[in-house]
Amino acid sequence: MTDVLVTGGCGYVGSALVPRLQAREGVGSVRVIDSLSSGSPRNLLDARVADGFSFREGDVREYGDVESAMRGVDAVVHLAAITGASSTHDRAEETRAVNFEGTENVLKAARKLDVGTVAFASSCNVYGRATSTDLEETTDPDPINPYAETKLRAEELLAEYADDYGLAATALRMSTNYGYAPGIRFNLVVNGFVFRALTDRPLSVYGDGSNWRPFVHVEDAARAYAEAALAPGDWPGLVYNVGADAENYRVGEIAEVVREEVGPVDVTYLEDEHPGPSYHVDFDRLGETGYEPEWTLREGVRDLAARFRGERALDD
Repeated sequence: MTDVLVTGGCGYVGSALVPRLQAREGVGSVRVIDSLSSGSPRNLLDARVADGFSFREGDVREYGDVESAMRGVDAVVHLAAITGASSTHDRAEETRAVNFEGTENVLKAARKLDVGTVAFASSCNVYGRATSTDLEETTDPDPINPYAETKLRAEELLAEYADDYGLAATALRMSTNYGYAPGIRFNLVVNGFVFRALTDRPLSVYGDGSNWRPFVHVEDAARAYAEAALAPGDWPGLVYNVGADAENYRVGEIAEVVREEVGPVDVTYLEDEHPGPSYHVDFDRLGETGYEPEWTLREGVRDLAARFRGERALDD
């Protein structure tokens, strides 16, 4: 049986991952460490807190908190991070401390305690504003915000621990998440657009809407982390883009999908000299693991809208 630690388990992805791990055959116990600075225990309402579950309130910036939480586990899914890429320009030091130094603490503790596997939450945001399309894991990243910079530095540290100490380490460069989970975030473009459309407010697109982004449903993201942590032999590479080729969209196209699937809504284009990253990603390496996403963006938009309306959700 595999005992798993999830850092940042009270966040958006963690709220989908923890119950998935608990339901997985071969998992003995699931432990969460979270500072509760942005996540909440309410996000674990889908988890079975009396069934091999334990919780530690702690901060990944504090090595002692990390080591204490990691004792006795076999694998770690490291989700804890400062997110919201554009907002990290105003909190660069905090972002560095949590995203890089926190990862360093996780890796140090894993080495000391002989924890064999670490699945790390990285991001396709590391590609920045790429002019080419179909970006592969071998493409040189070009991070343009502190969030992406610290994720890339953490990947480099992960590589050192894999090479020097034989750690089974996997960095999952995740596409932008969307869709329902108990800890859902609405500062993400798809979720925010669906809510605005349902409340009769225009969808605001910054710039001309031509920026590319790949998208992945939060449940598919959780499944990828679980697979990488529990079956590391199927994920021999250090870095994987996680998403699907068909789920690369321009931001303007996202607004149109929401308008088509949710209902009539105005779309407003706002001038912006710096509309953010743009990256169109290739997922061929991911296919070699046997994993593939199950949700499409349109399905996720319809499901989220149905939940807001109190209708029968697609997965019920």
